[in-house]
Amino acid sequence: MHLDGLLRGVHLFAALPPDHAPVWAAWPRAGGAPVRCAIGWRAGRITWLGPERDLPAGLSAEREWTHAGHWLTPGLIDCHTHLVYAGNRAAEWSQRLEGASYEEIARSGGGILSTVRATRAASVDELVAQSAPRLAALCADGVTTVEIKSGYGLSLPAEAAQLRAARRLGEQQRVTVRTTFLGAHALPPEYAGRSDAYIDHLIADLMPALQAEGLVDAVDAFCETIGFSAAQVARLFSAARAAGLPVKLHAEQLSNQQGAALVARHGGLSADHLEWLDEAGIAAMQGAGTVAVMLPAAFYVLRETRLPPITALRAAGVPMAVATDCNPGTAPMASLRLAMNMACTLFRLTPHEALLGVTRHAAAALGLVDRGQLALGLCADLALWSINHPAELAYQMGQPQLHARFFEGQPDA
Repeated sequence: MHLDGLLRGVHLFAALPPDHAPVWAAWPRAGGAPVRCAIGWRAGRITWLGPERDLPAGLSAEREWTHAGHWLTPGLIDCHTHLVYAGNRAAEWSQRLEGASYEEIARSGGGILSTVRATRAASVDELVAQSAPRLAALCADGVTTVEIKSGYGLSLPAEAAQLRAARRLGEQQRVTVRTTFLGAHALPPEYAGRSDAYIDHLIADLMPALQAEGLVDAVDAFCETIGFSAAQVARLFSAARAAGLPVKLHAEQLSNQQGAALVARHGGLSADHLEWLDEAGIAAMQGAGTVAVMLPAAFYVLRETRLPPITALRAAGVPMAVATDCNPGTAPMASLRLAMNMACTLFRLTPHEALLGVTRHAAAALGLVDRGQLALGLCADLALWSINHPAELAYQMGQPQLHARFFEGQPDA
């Protein structure tokens, strides 16, 4: 057997359900010693995986690495970001510290619309330059796939610029970028008092044009009292599904608008935030296979007190992903591992759940079936860690632990 690359001597965490994972890939039991393993790939796909002692005789590889004692996971996946934007909102953060609410700032012309003004004024080149360091920070955290939303343009030229910048960033930084059209993020000033007309504009003009240019992988919306109504989002989602685009939703962040049930009815990939999620929403997500995306950074920055119903989601078997929500207003953070720590500390996820949340479940939240696990035939997107136990990925804060990152089987320089 000839391989393009072979990695020896590592301990694997395959992010598989315990009842399906081989012994050598399972989360190690207390007191148990992990087994040295090897993983090989060809043409960017995993073609051999198992204990190092079982490597077949006569196997050859063009490149080979030995990393005794390190842990290997799938490349991490950040499934919810607003990474491409211009400017920042540090002044608004200071206002919130002094007592202003997120809703008050938004209704006074700040919030999302302040970033819209800065983003509309920026060129694609400027958006790429300002956003590149944020993406580089995620890659340094072991991320190999990232979702990037639009939603700070709210016009065809500006939304297109955001999405073109996102595509270019993926080409520049050796990371898979999945783009999401979030035109229904806020009501632009030119449509003040005409939210239904704006939804019509998104359906008739923006979404078809952006899809025709190959810039849209999915469609999102902000279903909230300061965003768009469930009826408006339903119209947008019906049009998106008719156009063959999957949907996802900012749901139940600040109030219960029954958004989770809405996106589930449209076969949605994910419902994100979910602090106000109720039992009916959980049941709808369970039935549709919709992933619950936990965004603890926004919860932290907004100093929220109402927790997502983690115990109920767990009991219902709804998969839970974890993401940074990287954005200038409520989650100015570009560390997926810190999001893992927050999900454990604030939301009470286990370290095991947090790791599943940035691998297998994050892949599902993007509709990707070819990554997020270490398994034959899947992408050779890999993250090699200088740790003694996978729980350290969520436990350690601010300490670099990534030893090497492989994108489609190729190591970073």
